[in-house]
Amino acid sequence: MARHIQITTATDPWHETRQARLKLLHEGEVPNGLLRDEIHASWRRSLGHGLSCLEHEPSCHNQYGDLSLLLDSNRLLIDAATPELEYLVSQQGKAGLVILGDAQANILALEGQTHLLKDFGLNDLRPGSCWSESLRGTNALGTAVLEGKPTLINCGEHYLDRLSRFSCTSVPIRDPSGQVIGVLDVTRDGVMSQPQDNLATLLLAASNIESRLFARCYPEHLVLAFHSRAQYLGSAWHGLLALSLDGEVLAANQQACDLLEISREKLLGRRSSDLLGSRSQQFIARLLQGGVSSVQTAKGEFYFRALQVPRTTSLLGVQPTRSAPPKANLLEDLAAGDSRFARSLNMASKGLAGELPVLLLGETGTGKEVVARALHQASGRADKPFVAVNCAAIPEGLIESELFGYRDGAFTGSRKGGMVGRLMQAHGGTLFLDEIGDMPLTLQARLLRVLQERKVAPLGAGEEQDIDIAVICATHRDLKRLVQDRSFREDLYYRVNGVSLRLPALRERGELGGMIALVLEKLGAAQVSLDKDLAELFAGYDWPGNIRQLEMVLRSALAMREADETVLGLDHLTDSLLDELTANCRQPGSVRETELELIRAALERHQGNVSAAADAVGISRATLYRKLKQLRT
Repeated sequence: MARHIQITTATDPWHETRQARLKLLHEGEVPNGLLRDEIHASWRRSLGHGLSCLEHEPSCHNQYGDLSLLLDSNRLLIDAATPELEYLVSQQGKAGLVILGDAQANILALEGQTHLLKDFGLNDLRPGSCWSESLRGTNALGTAVLEGKPTLINCGEHYLDRLSRFSCTSVPIRDPSGQVIGVLDVTRDGVMSQPQDNLATLLLAASNIESRLFARCYPEHLVLAFHSRAQYLGSAWHGLLALSLDGEVLAANQQACDLLEISREKLLGRRSSDLLGSRSQQFIARLLQGGVSSVQTAKGEFYFRALQVPRTTSLLGVQPTRSAPPKANLLEDLAAGDSRFARSLNMASKGLAGELPVLLLGETGTGKEVVARALHQASGRADKPFVAVNCAAIPEGLIESELFGYRDGAFTGSRKGGMVGRLMQAHGGTLFLDEIGDMPLTLQARLLRVLQERKVAPLGAGEEQDIDIAVICATHRDLKRLVQDRSFREDLYYRVNGVSLRLPALRERGELGGMIALVLEKLGAAQVSLDKDLAELFAGYDWPGNIRQLEMVLRSALAMREADETVLGLDHLTDSLLDELTANCRQPGSVRETELELIRAALERHQGNVSAAADAVGISRATLYRKLKQLRT
C-alpha cells in the first residue's frame, strides 16, 4: 500500500507531510519536526484511534442513523446559522464548500460546490455523516470541535492521504453557556491562499450565530453587546451578556469574560450594578432608547449596545420612554429607501394579512428568509411560531416526515413517541417553505391538499388535524418553466402564488449611499463616512447578494479602523475583500489606480522598504508583490 504515496521533491508543497506519512508507515509513529505542533498532536491522536493514513474506502458506520432526528435535535443551531450560511455561500461557495456541523462533528448542512464531491472522492461528505477526529483523523471540522478553537488544516496536513489535496478552515460555535454547540467550516481544493481572511470571515459569521443563540435562548431578557472600543461592537470580538429582569447575569460569551477579566463561573449570577456601577438603572434606560452608550467600570470604559430588549413592561424597574416601533418599520428598514421595493413589501404584507399566500422570487443571497421573517413580524401572527423549511436541504426520502411528522412506530427507525411535523409546529403562525421549486412531485400533491383543506395527517395516523397557518414560499428557480416542464404542479403554482414579490439583488437597488448610511447607523457608527475611493468602489461593485452582504463588508471595515478614525477607506478592507470588490467591479479602472497609488506612496514613505510598506498598507509582503504585478498588467 505504500506505493500510493510517491516521494516528491522539496518544491512540492506537500513534500514534508508526504515524508511524514512514509515515516509513519515504515516506523509506526508520527515523526518529529516535519509537522506543525498542533498538526503533530492531532496526527498522534489519529494514530492512537487505530486509523490508517492510507484509508481509501470510507467507513459505512460513520453515518448518523436518523437524519431527521439529527436535524430536529439541532434545529436551534440550524435556524440561527441559516442567514450566515447564505452569506458564506455567496462569498465562498463558488470556490469550495461551506459546512455546518454539530457538537459531535456530524454534518448538518453542506453548501457550495457539492456537485464536485464525487469527482473529489468525497462521497462520504454529506448531511448526517460524522467527521470527528476519531473517525476521520486530522480534519478541520472534527479537530476544531475537539480542541474548541479555530483550526486551519492546509494542503497535505490531513491525516488521511486521500484528503491531502484539500484545505479547510473551521471555527467552533458556542452556546450562551460557553459549550461548543457546532462548527462552521470552509473547505477548498488546493492551497488556501488567504487563510487569515477566511478565518476572519468565519469568526464574524460564528459571532453572529452566537448572538442569535443568545436571543433565542433568552427571548424575554436583555441581551447586551459590549467592548472597550466602540467600533468592535458588531464584530466577532464583542462581549455578550444576557441579563434577567432583576439584573442578574444569566449568560456570557468567552469574549465577555476576557474583556471583564473574570471567569464565567464568577461572572454568572453577578448583579448588573457590580458591572455597570451604582447608576446601572439609568445606564440601561439609555440603552433601551437604542444606539451606543459608554460607561466607566472598574475595568475601564466600555461601550454597550442592546441587541435585544425584552417585551415585558419593565426591566430592573426601568421603563423605556419610547413606544415599540410600528410593525411597518420592519419592512421600511428592509426597503432602505427604495420606494419601489417598499411598495412591493407593503403589498405582500397586505396580502398575507388577507390570508393570501406570498411567493418570494429572487436569486440566491437576496435574503428571502429575512424578508419572510419580517413579513411574519409585521403581521398579526408575530407572537406565534415562524417555522422555516428548506425543501432543497432535506433529503427527498425524509422531507415528507419532516413536514408532516409521524406517529410512534410509523416506520422502521422512527423516533420513539413520534415527531411533530413542521406544518403542525407552525400552527397559528407562519410556515416558510424555502426553495419550494425543489419539492418532489409526490409531495407537492400532499402539500396542495393541506393548503386547500387546511388539515394535516401525520404519517402512520388515520385522523386529520385542523391547521391554521399563513404560507410564504420562496424559490430562485423559474416556477412557470418548471410547470411547463411538468416538474412542478400547475395547481400548486396557483395555490402558492397569491402575491408574488421579486427580491432585487443589492446591485439592482438604487440609493446605495442611503443604504450605507442606514447600515452604519445600525452598527452604531452613524458618525462614520466613506472616502471618495471606497464610495466609488462600492458604487461600481456588482453586488450579488442583499443588504446583509453590505452590512458584513462594513462591519469588517469598521473593525479595522482606529478609535479616532471617522472615515473608511480602501486600507480598511482586508485583502480578500479588496480583491473581490475590485475583481467584480463594473468600473475597475480608477480603483485599481488608487490601490496602486496607495502602495507606491507607502513604498516612498519607507524608502523602498517592502516589509515596512506592506505593514503600513496592512498586507503581507507576498500580497504586496502580487498586487504590484496584477496592477501593472
